[in-house]
Amino acid sequence: MVTDSNFTIGFIGLGLIGGSIAKGIKRVFPNYKIIGFDEDRETLKTALQERIIDAASDGCGEDFKECNYVFLCAPVQYNIMYLQRLKESIGKDCIVTDVGSVKGEIHKKVEELQMEECFIGGHPMVGSEKAGFSFSSDRLVENAYYFITPTKKVSEEKVKEFTSFIEELGALTILLEYDQHDAFTAAISHVPHIIASELVHLVKDMDTDNGILKQLAAGGFKDITRIASSSPVVWEQISLSNKENIKNLLTQAKEHLETVIQALDEENREYLNTYFKEAGEYRSSVPDSAVGLMEKSYEIFIDIPDEPGTIATTTTLLALNHISIKNIGIIHNREFEEGVFKIMLYDDDSARRAKEILRNKNYMVYERK
Repeated sequence: MVTDSNFTIGFIGLGLIGGSIAKGIKRVFPNYKIIGFDEDRETLKTALQERIIDAASDGCGEDFKECNYVFLCAPVQYNIMYLQRLKESIGKDCIVTDVGSVKGEIHKKVEELQMEECFIGGHPMVGSEKAGFSFSSDRLVENAYYFITPTKKVSEEKVKEFTSFIEELGALTILLEYDQHDAFTAAISHVPHIIASELVHLVKDMDTDNGILKQLAAGGFKDITRIASSSPVVWEQISLSNKENIKNLLTQAKEHLETVIQALDEENREYLNTYFKEAGEYRSSVPDSAVGLMEKSYEIFIDIPDEPGTIATTTTLLALNHISIKNIGIIHNREFEEGVFKIMLYDDDSARRAKEILRNKNYMVYERK
């Protein structure tokens, strides 16, 4: 990769993903020039103040003509709109990429615009229920899988160069055809978001006027439905952009649930046992080593006595050992938790050290598997 200040990268959209990639570039390639555009002027102002971008653009036209790479980091359908605007502005050697979790629509638009020689689709398998530049991190893509979906006409040399660039940011690259990518992400991301949202709707519709289910649903239920808090605009666009794959999988899920209902009616213990067993075995085989599509939670749970000062003593112990705490809470619904005091850390190393320190002080420490 070129490492001098002549290398210029443009960003259209500086939210969680765009902001994180820009921050990662500034950490790894501090001499690269970054030009940014975002509809939110305050985001642009903050990015300039933090020196993540070197220049702010009022649009996505002439300001990007000197770019070597341009990252489209807006919601899926907005990226397609910006792609059209970029066509007449970028240089002949510029590579345009995106970070959308649906690739079919934008690849088809690239073909329609005859931009195949300059487009390499991308999708970092990272995210959070939080959105915006303020939640971005310079290491968000580190150790995360990053799908790369080249067109058939972009040169192999450019694909290798771009892949190497993404790997320099710490990501683990996977090359896929765009249609295969969309089938995969429908299964591991898009349908789970819809199902999580449906679980929330079931509880919301069942709740009482005084909201008792909100209190009872804390803990396990809130954890498994965490992704339902993601941006509705983003997920509206994702759902419509990948609707055929999503519909196929939801139809399969509907058929599976109908079989479960039948097993309940028939009290078919063998089927139900196998159903839960196979799901549990497959889930247990999913590795924890790489970053997935949703931000991983680094949590520990401890038993503490209901006495004044015990929480302060516990948190002070970790602070004295230079461990930063992201969040804390008391778990009243303990259906899935053995410990009553929940501590959320920032990374795996902090969680490991916290467990070791607390256990050495005779705390009973648990963790979610």
